[in-house]
Amino acid sequence: MGEYAGLGDVSGKRVLVRSDLNVPLDAERTITDDGRIRASVPTIRALAEAGARVVVVAHLGRPKGAPEERYSLAPVATRLGEVLGAPVAFAGDTVGESAHEVVAGLADGEVALLENVRFNPGETSKDDAERGAFARQLAELADAFVSDGFGVVHRKQASVYDVAQLLPSAMGALVSTEIGVLRRLTEEPARPYVVVLGGSKVSDKLGVIDNLLGKADKLLIGGGMVFTFLAAQGHEVGKSLLEVDQLDTCREYLKRAEESGVQILLPGDIVVDTEFPAGERTPQPVVVPASQIPADSLGLDIGPASAADFAAALADAQTVFWNGPMGVFEVPAFADGTRVVAEALTRTRDHGGLSVVGGGDSAAAVRTLGFDESTFGHISTGGGASLEYLEGKELPGITVLEG
Repeated sequence: MGEYAGLGDVSGKRVLVRSDLNVPLDAERTITDDGRIRASVPTIRALAEAGARVVVVAHLGRPKGAPEERYSLAPVATRLGEVLGAPVAFAGDTVGESAHEVVAGLADGEVALLENVRFNPGETSKDDAERGAFARQLAELADAFVSDGFGVVHRKQASVYDVAQLLPSAMGALVSTEIGVLRRLTEEPARPYVVVLGGSKVSDKLGVIDNLLGKADKLLIGGGMVFTFLAAQGHEVGKSLLEVDQLDTCREYLKRAEESGVQILLPGDIVVDTEFPAGERTPQPVVVPASQIPADSLGLDIGPASAADFAAALADAQTVFWNGPMGVFEVPAFADGTRVVAEALTRTRDHGGLSVVGGGDSAAAVRTLGFDESTFGHISTGGGASLEYLEGKELPGITVLEG
């Protein structure tokens, strides 16, 4: 008893777990989507049941290396305890007096959460010495380390990278699952292999498009990034989001796809409105051909014919990776494209295929639109980390564990 993969007997040991608990909160500091908390619980529970004294470290938002009340993890500690079904002690700092007191008070099988790790400048410092000094303070609180925050493994930060060099370390179940799925997407994926990319900007997805043009069979492009592709083809895009500096890049991608036999599918119709955000005004969606967007309008979703085309292109897929919504899904008038694509992904497993929702806004859309998460093959907890892996980049938080 007391075993945890890679660490041996953890009973009675203090185990520092780097989780990703970066959840969205509203103005009243109420958690609006607890998906990342729920995803973190299995590893924390396994360690607690093995008799470890579990010390969870995580971040929330982007504080500038100093405490900010709006980024406190206090509401997360409460919700973590509810999901875990056991009380979670909360330390009012990360490595100070409160942290030491709370950790010292843990009994075997109990769990504590430290205050936001990014309240400390050493966490995200580019200076190796400063980051290392903070990692040593974290390591003083533990006997072993488990890396389970997939959303941060692409960051060279103290609680992700440096502390793993100071303590006996292992990969948590969540990170292990994520890496296993990403390997299936990159190492001889089952075909047809279809990639669906959305979101606002082409520039956010340059590396992944570049890499996947040599691996995927089809690339379906929606969201705000579509308008730079349409403009690259010479179409008017009105007031739609446009990255002028990426026009040549988009032309190059279209040319490369044609030469390599990869099908890039762009929407043939677009849902537009003359204003966004609409404020008090009721949205007035109009469907127009993608080649005829009025000068006074902006595109806010792919059109119904395009959504049907995308669903048809996904119908026989054996492997699907989806990152980025097809439109402004938070507004019901502009959510249909994202909904239709998500529905198509839920049918992938009907013929033995793998559908992967690549974190970030895509995962939020699945939950916001009311889908049953279990109908997807895998919903990633880390959009940025997933994309960097698919770009072929090394993830520091993974290489430090494998080294």
